[in-house]
Amino acid sequence: MRIFYLFLIITFVSTNVNSKTYGSVTGLEIPRYVSLKFNESNMRKGPSKNYPIKLKFLIANTPIEIVEENEHWRKVRDIEKNEGWMSKELLKGNRYGIIKVPYDEGAQIYNFPKGKIIGKIEKNNIVKIDKCDEDWCFIRINKKIKGWISKYNLWGVYNNESFNMPFYQIFIEQYWLIMNKFNN
Repeated sequence: MRIFYLFLIITFVSTNVNSKTYGSVTGLEIPRYVSLKFNESNMRKGPSKNYPIKLKFLIANTPIEIVEENEHWRKVRDIEKNEGWMSKELLKGNRYGIIKVPYDEGAQIYNFPKGKIIGKIEKNNIVKIDKCDEDWCFIRINKKIKGWISKYNLWGVYNNESFNMPFYQIFIEQYWLIMNKFNN
């Protein structure tokens, strides 16, 4: 009987720890980050074009967080915590982030996590996020500028989120560590 109770407790705890919320329309995780498709996108006060515009976004690829779903509409939140509704047609699944750093200092870009500093990017710039591990994300600004940045400096990715990381990434990082030691 004790084993049965122990099994119930473990099952209850593991389902609560790993419980996630999924959208009623798409079946995708809620909340989740997406980005804007167009340079002009309207956030409305409610889930219909009949509601007034609350905020107008002017830059494509701006990251946005989906917090709720309603048929063809998504309740979203921006970096400044503004909330409203946007048509799903204005959103895409590509991952972008906004550089968030205290004051006006820039965020450092590295050749690999904890590697050599190869550049700096200023606050409020939008970057493409290609992949993330638990602490770092590989970003691109354009075809020439790319590197790793601390998640601490990005809005558009969750602290515990990891995606698009190949299983051999640890070997790549070890290679860069060795190469940096020889170059110093």
